[in-house]
Amino acid sequence: MSRAAPTLNQKRAITPAANGRLVRGLLWLGAHWRVAIVSGLFALSALILLGRAVQLQVSEQGFYVQQGGDRQQRAQVIPAHRGMITDRNGEPLAISVPMDSVWINPMELTKFYAQLAAGALPKKIKDRDPIHTLAKFLAMPKSSLQALVDSNRGKQFIYVKRQLRPSLADQIRAAHLPGVGLQREYQRFYPAGDAIAPLLGFTNIDDQGQAGLEASYNNYLAGTPGQRLILKDAYGHEVDDLGVVKEAQPGHNLTLSIDKRLQYLTYSELAKGVAEHQAEYGSAVLMDVATGEVLAMASVPSFNPNNRASMSPALTRNRAMVDQFEPGSSMKPFTITAALESGRWKPSSTVDTNPGWVRIGGFTIRDHRNYGVLDLRGILEKSSNVGASHIAEDIGAEALWTNMRAFGFGQDTGVGFPGEVAGRLEDWRKWSVSGTAAHSYGYGLSVTTLQLATAYAALANHGRYIHPSLLKVEGAPSFSQIAPAKDCDTVVNLLQSVVSPQGTAPKAQILGFQIAGKTGTSRMIGTDGTYSKDHYNTVFAGIAPASDPQLVLIIVVTDPQKGSYYAGDVAAPIFHSIMSGALRMLNIRPDNLPKAPAQITAATTPVLLKPNKAGGT
Repeated sequence: MSRAAPTLNQKRAITPAANGRLVRGLLWLGAHWRVAIVSGLFALSALILLGRAVQLQVSEQGFYVQQGGDRQQRAQVIPAHRGMITDRNGEPLAISVPMDSVWINPMELTKFYAQLAAGALPKKIKDRDPIHTLAKFLAMPKSSLQALVDSNRGKQFIYVKRQLRPSLADQIRAAHLPGVGLQREYQRFYPAGDAIAPLLGFTNIDDQGQAGLEASYNNYLAGTPGQRLILKDAYGHEVDDLGVVKEAQPGHNLTLSIDKRLQYLTYSELAKGVAEHQAEYGSAVLMDVATGEVLAMASVPSFNPNNRASMSPALTRNRAMVDQFEPGSSMKPFTITAALESGRWKPSSTVDTNPGWVRIGGFTIRDHRNYGVLDLRGILEKSSNVGASHIAEDIGAEALWTNMRAFGFGQDTGVGFPGEVAGRLEDWRKWSVSGTAAHSYGYGLSVTTLQLATAYAALANHGRYIHPSLLKVEGAPSFSQIAPAKDCDTVVNLLQSVVSPQGTAPKAQILGFQIAGKTGTSRMIGTDGTYSKDHYNTVFAGIAPASDPQLVLIIVVTDPQKGSYYAGDVAAPIFHSIMSGALRMLNIRPDNLPKAPAQITAATTPVLLKPNKAGGT
């Protein structure tokens, strides 16, 4: 049934009211149309956001949970470059080379193979077999790598191999293997090899100092690692770099007092001498008299720090600082210095050593033979134990101990080397009468090679003691005047007799130079606590040039088994080989050049002739 149209009266009744509302609405819209549009847009946006939230929380929740697990923001350590160790001339002795280590994520690898078995991987990933491929790259059995994964299923990081060669690391990186990653690190390399290894020490695989100067200066050499944020996918691959949070700070470089050329020379000649005499080991220290800088420090046998398989505790010992020994007659110059300082003795003073032995405190002290009456020069030249004992008996234990203590014996040298020993020098009040005599010729106390070098350097430096340094010294070093200069200079002069044909070390002579030195041959203490008759320490301490001392070199060879065991035959020739090379390398001016024969001088001297009457010459 159709609806009837309103009558005219009805239209008249409705129209005025409707028209009024319509007009008012239009008037309102005309005045507030902008507000209406903005309100509508806000309402529409709210409806869209609400709908998207419902979609994310309900219909797509699983997808985004998976994506959140697959992409993770992680902090990655930026390794710091370890500082370089150089010699005094800037030649590298220890440097860190960038390398890469390969690691695996067992959890991700386990997940990968589970998804592979279920056929849930994309084709480009499905075709890879990370364990097989990585094992092939590393030339290791696949079963070994699989066992590593299986035994660490709950872990996310396991090293497989450290410090790969760069070319191999690049191949692994280019393969994009799931669950396999590479990490940048550094490997320490030592260009000088075994020549200086016991002094430098070594680092571990994490580039942290473990021995020697690498350990004592580890905090100085090691830098501060940095940090950056990265985004990784489910397979451990980096998909985005989010930037550096903290920059890595490289370590400081360390400049040693060592001269690389002199170090090679010292080590090679010492090794040759130790091998020639079939000795147990040896050590040597070459020192600059004026600065106290150690120019070379060698220990034999040594090890190759670039090959960790060659390392053993016995080979890594820096014997020049961690081994101590009784110095024997190399201590007699200090006994003579103490005698001169006492004022009771002069160079011309004499001692009657007849009949070649003396009994003191119930012990018999002997010389090699009966030398009769000796002055101070003769006591050093012939290395008379009897003569030194008479001097010590005269000046007393306190004076002798005070002198030895002043020259640094029984004290740490202060170089800061790990494991350095201070030697042994008991208080003089504990010395017996025979003990006082024994100290005068180098028994009853123990020293290190470095201590002996420092003491001889003070003797050569006019009685000025300078603490030794393994680092390059800038500027003038501080010193202590520990003995009168005239007394020390006198002793250096007397020591030149030792290398004369009449002395105990003519094999230490160097053509063109005056050499002052002293031998020391001391019996070693056996396992039963008594002195052995078959095992000896041989020492030669030398100063060059004697007229203007610049270098001191100490050679110690322990337990030579082939040929002579006397220091003049074992240690003195090694001194000759090293010191002659050092003087040449450092361009030190000779102080004992032979004079040219008179006829050669006359023949080579130009003669100026007077003009003759003809105007010729």
